[in-house]
Amino acid sequence: MKILSLCQYPIIQAPMAGGITTPELVAAVSNAGGLGSLAAPLLAPLAIIEQAEHIRRLTDKPFAINLFVQSKPHIDYAEVAAAKLLLQPVLAELNIDDLATPTRWCQDFEEQLDALIIARPAVASFTFDVLHASQIQRLHEAGILVVGTATNLPEAIVWQAMGADAVCLQGVEAGGHRGTFIGAQEASTLGALALLAQCRPQLQVPLILAGGIMDGGQIAAALAAGAQAVQMGTAFLTVKESGIAAAYKQRLLQANTDSTRQTRAISGRLARGLDNKFMALMAAVEAQVPAYPIQNALTSSIRAQAGKLNNTELMSLWAGQGVAKVRDLSVRDLMAALVAEWHS
Repeated sequence: MKILSLCQYPIIQAPMAGGITTPELVAAVSNAGGLGSLAAPLLAPLAIIEQAEHIRRLTDKPFAINLFVQSKPHIDYAEVAAAKLLLQPVLAELNIDDLATPTRWCQDFEEQLDALIIARPAVASFTFDVLHASQIQRLHEAGILVVGTATNLPEAIVWQAMGADAVCLQGVEAGGHRGTFIGAQEASTLGALALLAQCRPQLQVPLILAGGIMDGGQIAAALAAGAQAVQMGTAFLTVKESGIAAAYKQRLLQANTDSTRQTRAISGRLARGLDNKFMALMAAVEAQVPAYPIQNALTSSIRAQAGKLNNTELMSLWAGQGVAKVRDLSVRDLMAALVAEWHS
């Protein structure tokens, strides 16, 4: 596996958008023998280049950059107005009378892809959809390896057919957004190991396993089942180099059971996080909210205000199953612990 040749250990730090994967986090993972990943879906093109340069000032090791594959949304302002009404119970909790209409709904993917190619990470990973073969060719011509995300077998087969160098299989346990692009998001319900068992006989490309992997024992189990590497997100949320808010981190460290569930109420796309009041207030209407990125853009100011108030009940607290196993360590110490557990 070409990607494994880039790092000492088969451990990839999952890209987690929203400022979590700081350049310090990405570089620290790569310096500790894993493959750090910068989440760039919410970054402007210039910021992608600048953050890549920042990472290179902190490490001479390879790293990855991740993007959401998405097209510019068609905005139906009647739908937007209806979505604002659905959010009224949440707005009332924050004493917000009027929710401003966003001036930008998402970044331009083509411009982001151009910036990623200029930044030239060793690896580029993608989720939410599949790239065209011509786009993968551009990345390969720039010397960049390509990893696609799949939540079911058809998606994995498509990524392989398009020329991806590896496929990351995202089990239902995974925190944050589902990468589903074939079929309903709710229909991709396989856990990581079950998904691996289904895909492994059908694919020739290397497989990376993601979803609920929190310790070295689970790394060993994934590799024994046929994965070439694991991708871990929640395990890195609480490291000292993470960019999450202090209140968010505290909620994670206090979780003593799997207190997560999936919702589309916050972003318009199915995502797993800590259960909180935002989810509860929107539970009855979450099927009615507009799709990502419209709902995500609408709620961004709500979540930002909740963050300023340290109100974790109205923030998006993305986390996967296994959250009770998070540790308050540096990246270096967490990586050392994972490797020791894996080999024990």
